[in-house]
Amino acid sequence: MTDVFFNGVFLGETSKPKNLVNKLKTERRKGAVTSLMNVSYDEIHDNVEILTEKGRAVRPLIVVKNGKPLLTKDLVKKLEAGKIQWHDLISKGVIEYVDAMEEEGLKIAIDDSELTKEHTHLEISPLVIFGNQAAMIPYPEHNMATRVIYGSKMLKQGLGIYASNYTIRDDTNANILHYPQNPLVKTMMYDLINYGTHPVGANVVVAIMPWDGYNMEDAIVVNQSSIDRGLFRNTYFKPYKSEELRYAGGIKDRIGVPDKDVSGFRTEGAYANLESDGIIYPEAKVGSDDVLIGKTSPPRFMTSMEEFRVGVEARKETSTAVKNDAEGIVDSVMITESDNGNKMVKVIVRDERLPELGDKFASRYGQKGVIGLTVHQESMPFTADGVVPDIIFSPLSIPSRMTYSQVLECLAGKVAALTGEIIDATGFEKTGEDGLRKNLLELGFRDNGTETLYDGRTGRVYKARIMIGNMFYMKLKYMVAGKIQARGRGPLQLLTRQPTEGRAKEGGLRLGEMEKDCLVGHGSSLLLQERFSSDRSIIPVCKNCGLIAIFNKFKNKGLCPVCGKKSEITLVEMSYAFKLLLDELKSLCIYPQLDIKPKE
Repeated sequence: MTDVFFNGVFLGETSKPKNLVNKLKTERRKGAVTSLMNVSYDEIHDNVEILTEKGRAVRPLIVVKNGKPLLTKDLVKKLEAGKIQWHDLISKGVIEYVDAMEEEGLKIAIDDSELTKEHTHLEISPLVIFGNQAAMIPYPEHNMATRVIYGSKMLKQGLGIYASNYTIRDDTNANILHYPQNPLVKTMMYDLINYGTHPVGANVVVAIMPWDGYNMEDAIVVNQSSIDRGLFRNTYFKPYKSEELRYAGGIKDRIGVPDKDVSGFRTEGAYANLESDGIIYPEAKVGSDDVLIGKTSPPRFMTSMEEFRVGVEARKETSTAVKNDAEGIVDSVMITESDNGNKMVKVIVRDERLPELGDKFASRYGQKGVIGLTVHQESMPFTADGVVPDIIFSPLSIPSRMTYSQVLECLAGKVAALTGEIIDATGFEKTGEDGLRKNLLELGFRDNGTETLYDGRTGRVYKARIMIGNMFYMKLKYMVAGKIQARGRGPLQLLTRQPTEGRAKEGGLRLGEMEKDCLVGHGSSLLLQERFSSDRSIIPVCKNCGLIAIFNKFKNKGLCPVCGKKSEITLVEMSYAFKLLLDELKSLCIYPQLDIKPKE
């Protein structure tokens, strides 16, 4: 007997599991039971599973009987005419929803040309084997699967117009591309998701050629004149907020310009842009550490003496300032109330960002790279017709990644730009390569998309013909302005006395063994000395017992707590991390004795 389970609960047993499964499927197609019920027979464990739970991922498939799909041409015509609806096809058993468990026991054909009598279902479209993002990649069937995955990840990171009401929103990390465009080469998915209302990227002229090594290792060379005309220019919005919190005892924060006597008062220049209410005004230009919202807070823990001091309110400065290494213009100021009824101020700072060296770009095929060089138009290569590329992309990354789709898009984009028609490049259902080549020949170009190019610096003809065409490129959210980090002297950690970690904390960059070896190889000994002495300390050590001693700077006198008056103290230069190790060893009752010898 075979066990039957309903939503994971044992229901009973059956001697004919396959008949039971077929009977339930027939009843589902008749509409006797819900269309979202799925049933499957697991031959290995000899179980029948019936599932109606919510939250399961189901997908529609066309039912096949005796090698023929139930969705006929007549039904398709009625559907197009509006005589029948989608739910009519489900109620008639022409289309049914299948979950992952039921799918295991089915034989599904991708295309009706490969149908046999063994097949149980047919895909509605081959495109549905992709997700939303992957279906947006043109000609995906010509690429490696990994590149299709990378391409779909890049689409998520592209800058565009993410929402039409961005001016009244305060999203944590908002970027707006100034001149986004719809792609010349697109798939069916672009129309289905209404991509035209929020495009991500721009159509650019791309030449596939090396350029003096500035576009090696995936880097790209960009036309500076195109940037000056507004190509890939974007604005970054950063929100800052502050709230007047209430504390026990009736005390609370106070938004306003801090007085000079408050603890932690910054320089007067930091508060220069604040108005009388302690809030900055719109369109004010701000830089690193400039105060946006002035605020003072009561001390959290008052000492017993401060409580009895009459007429003095010891407050500390807790203003909201622009983050370190950031700048911009105040876009908007909003004064409102929080859920608790406290006064809340939100300030949004905008920063216009032009493409610069190190900014990340990508095509739709996972071919990502950063700007290696920007060149003015007069120095860029040009065609006989005077067309100058916006981006020069290295050809060496195409054969190794096997992204043939990128080459196809270059051809298709060229045809689209010349004819003024959008090219459909939906996976498995696209305009073929032969058609694109034929169109190029009819338009008076070589069928392989190559042209004779001239060097803008010398005027000479390049010996090789260069492939040049139109492609859809995206500027990604990772920009140099958000990654750049530099530090001289700055904050230290309390425990180790070494520089803090992380860009937000004005931290240093950690040097490991490999970085040290690079510096040794270059002979940068002074730089090494500086890097590895970030926590240099002078520690008093007793010569007799070898333990760390005590030194009084005012009296210029040392004392060992172990040897007492017999102690002979010497000052030793060492890393504070080593001194910390000695203290930790002593806490384990290990006696770390330092053997002090004179310098030779």
